[in-house]
Amino acid sequence: MLTHLAPSNSHLYGPPFDSNSSMDFSSDTEDSDSCSTSSSSIFSPQSSASTSKTSYVPSARSASPVPSVWSLTSSMRAQAFKHEYGRGLNNYSEVYRLPADDEELDRLDAQHNMFMEVMGKYPPCMEEVMTDDIPGETKAVLDLGCGSGRWIMDVARDFPYCSAVAVDLVPMQSIYMPPNLRSEVDDINLGLEHFYGDFNVVHARLISSGVKDYEGLINHISMVLRPAGLIDILEYDFRIYDENHQRIEVETSKIAEPWLPRWMAFANLAARNRGGDVDAATHLETWVTNHAAFENVHYEDIWLPTCDWRIDSEFMMRMGISMRDDILAFLKSGRPLLLSSGLPEDLVNELEANAARELQFTKARHYVRLQCLHARKRRN
Repeated sequence: MLTHLAPSNSHLYGPPFDSNSSMDFSSDTEDSDSCSTSSSSIFSPQSSASTSKTSYVPSARSASPVPSVWSLTSSMRAQAFKHEYGRGLNNYSEVYRLPADDEELDRLDAQHNMFMEVMGKYPPCMEEVMTDDIPGETKAVLDLGCGSGRWIMDVARDFPYCSAVAVDLVPMQSIYMPPNLRSEVDDINLGLEHFYGDFNVVHARLISSGVKDYEGLINHISMVLRPAGLIDILEYDFRIYDENHQRIEVETSKIAEPWLPRWMAFANLAARNRGGDVDAATHLETWVTNHAAFENVHYEDIWLPTCDWRIDSEFMMRMGISMRDDILAFLKSGRPLLLSSGLPEDLVNELEANAARELQFTKARHYVRLQCLHARKRRN
């Protein structure tokens, strides 16, 4: 049983269109909700840093990007987002059904801060990978399913000489994007062949519910990485564990306590039925260890209390508060996933309310299990 978890310098964790087509997100400077962003992105070859109206092409299979300025306007939002059950979701993937709206981005920002405190900013070998001098090579980092973009923006700032690419189902919406970072809209379920051999680091965090074949994704990543490159992954299994780290088994045919494990069981089933590889976390170590391209595999289980019941450790109590707040927000984020799976709204409301009450007042002695891994690609 885990009795203490202290901050460390280990790692933290957490998408392409058809190659013959690309979608043009034309900036309309007259739209009232435009959010001007200066970045390096995927634009038409005619774009330049001084243009006020540019084309955002959400496909990494397009021409090489050039620095430019683009606006996330209402017309772009209409193509990138759709609204379901009161939340803004991506408009491209029917597999990934968690929101991509401002409320969700705030949750992911807070989650990023928690992960940094628990696991550190980068894997221990990140500095070595990014400074290993190979003549003529520009270091490049790829973040798959970047979410709010906090991790990849940190990379772009900490390693300003690198080329950083953020891939997600919606364009990044931050006005603070560094000039060496570009945002690409893509669905990684369609493959990563267009990235083969281009990156020194590939990072992915909590994307399994939107990935159909995670083992196949790992194989793609092995091709994307350059020799001695770094794969850095964190996932979880949509399950809740007891204080002895034993999985709490519940049946979705019953509506009763324990409420958070039951809510998570419904979320697990809904993501699975949409095609998400929600069991990927439990296989990460095996898949990467057994892959011929990887060596120096480092795997770790991180057990975080779901609320502040760990009164034996000030650090764990603080992490429990952060995890509780994250889960409370996640209960709301999961509504589109559960409702679109066919669950009646009154049942979703009951599950959500009771799970929130359990977190805030009952303080059940539960854990979330994060499974994280980093490894290096062999040089030969």
